[in-house]
Amino acid sequence: MKSGLLSVTFREMSPEQVIQLVSQAGLQGIEWGGDLHVPHGDFKKAAQVGELTREAGIEVASYGSYYHLGLSSPKVAFEDVLGSARALKAPTIRVWAGDRGSDAASPEWRREIAADAIRIGDLAQEHGITIDFEYHGGTLTDCTESTLSLLEEIHHHPNVRCNWQAPVPANVEAAIPSLKAILPWLANVHVYHWIADERRPLSEGKNDWLQYMPLIQQTGRMHYTMLEFVKGDDPGQFFEDAGTLKDILNLANA
Repeated sequence: MKSGLLSVTFREMSPEQVIQLVSQAGLQGIEWGGDLHVPHGDFKKAAQVGELTREAGIEVASYGSYYHLGLSSPKVAFEDVLGSARALKAPTIRVWAGDRGSDAASPEWRREIAADAIRIGDLAQEHGITIDFEYHGGTLTDCTESTLSLLEEIHHHPNVRCNWQAPVPANVEAAIPSLKAILPWLANVHVYHWIADERRPLSEGKNDWLQYMPLIQQTGRMHYTMLEFVKGDDPGQFFEDAGTLKDILNLANA
């Protein structure tokens, strides 16, 4: 497992400032967001940010796109997303499994999402880039059952995986079965700690994450565990959380 940061955590900062923070914190990778830091379709910007990242000794962990599968007139064209990921030299692209939750999804809608997932999975595979579903509410990956069903509907496409993040509010009893179910397809992990709707220091959720990390290790694959949702969007809190994340990983790897 490697440590990292989702750049969308600090949307108001420049890429250079994000890189400096990650370097000072001693983290290993960055997922660059496709909304502001590396806009979809701006291939020159993507190449520049990728070079700056690597020059700082940091890895490009992923390209965090805002491509929503299955939309007939998407605001974000996948061709622009793929081109940006290639210019960035990102190993994977994070996408969203539609724009509605599983409770509101008809069988026809699910088929559209699955067909688009297969399409972009094939396109990205031609360039050695994997596709990762965002594990998130308001999409078809809003719960374990729907996520597993979607993976089945795309015939467990070899180039499509799924991220994971703990439920909000924090609930270890609900999180562990969810994580275990996703393990065969697990890509990267978003790390944070919330109580109700309040962002809290990661140190308060350290014991929770010490239960998740050994499960993640069971895959035998490499995963980025990346900070997101820092309390107060505060760089000082980020440094504290980064220290906690490194402690968690060190204990898990001991």
